[in-house]
Amino acid sequence: MHKIGVLTSGGDAPGMNAAIRAIVRNGIYNKVKIVGIGRGYTGLLSEEINEMAISSVGDIIHRGGTLLKTSRCERFRTDEGIQDAVNILKKHSIDGLVVIGGDGSYQGAYKLGLAGINVMGIPGTIDNDLAYTDYTIGFDTAVNTVLNSISNIRDTSMSHEKVTIIEVMGRCCGDIALYAGLAGGAESILVPEEKYEVAKICEKLMQGKRRGKTHNIIILAEGRESANDLQKEILEHAGIESRITVLGYLQRGGTPTAVDRILASKMGARAVDLLLAGKNNRAIGIKDNHLIDVDIMDALAQKKVFDREMYNLSQILSM
Repeated sequence: MHKIGVLTSGGDAPGMNAAIRAIVRNGIYNKVKIVGIGRGYTGLLSEEINEMAISSVGDIIHRGGTLLKTSRCERFRTDEGIQDAVNILKKHSIDGLVVIGGDGSYQGAYKLGLAGINVMGIPGTIDNDLAYTDYTIGFDTAVNTVLNSISNIRDTSMSHEKVTIIEVMGRCCGDIALYAGLAGGAESILVPEEKYEVAKICEKLMQGKRRGKTHNIIILAEGRESANDLQKEILEHAGIESRITVLGYLQRGGTPTAVDRILASKMGARAVDLLLAGKNNRAIGIKDNHLIDVDIMDALAQKKVFDREMYNLSQILSM
């Protein structure tokens, strides 16, 4: 193993830079050339490939986003795009490739592995929707960003005696809503994995009002339904007006937490170690606070299990 490439793909996640830094520095420590590939698979196909030095990753561990930039690439979904990528990697004598991203990025990495490229996957996505690992890089930061927003919004909600719906990211996975909602003391948490009845939410609002509660926070994962629709339903069922805050891309940015920096650093270094050990087509994760690596195909095949115990606890504590 003489040269390793690294790219970030799909949505950016806080901690990606820490992973890049670890890959570059562990590679150089082991006398391996590291090249950065800009703008994900799009940059790979356009040969945006540059060698990285120790100084290339100086002063980035605390920065959100990704130094290498990222994008989504439709061309890479085709057989021709995959073959072009393989030819480019061989042309540049890249012996191994580390892909930092989520499910879609792993799909691309898996196809490259089938084509004979030595690939390592690092889970970089705020959604925490990869089932093989307990946590993904960026998730902890996103939860804390939402939690800080809940605290700020609660002040206004309390002052104006209003119900506030906070819409957070999570199309198929409600982990951001669940973790932030539980930690932030939300009265209701609505996630894609659980059905709910608007009548029950309204009853909880009315019960709170009868015992003197003047404000409420509802956390809504975007994959459940839109905040506008929920707002209308609450008004129709209970005659209660509510305000909406959609956090959007605010959740993706910002300084990564210590948890994400450490996790990313460990995973980045492990990716290099595994490639040097002759392993390939692996996805790195963390289980019970220990790093693991599994076949990328197995990682993609696993189905996310919703933490119903935590969800039930949130229901009990929000009485």
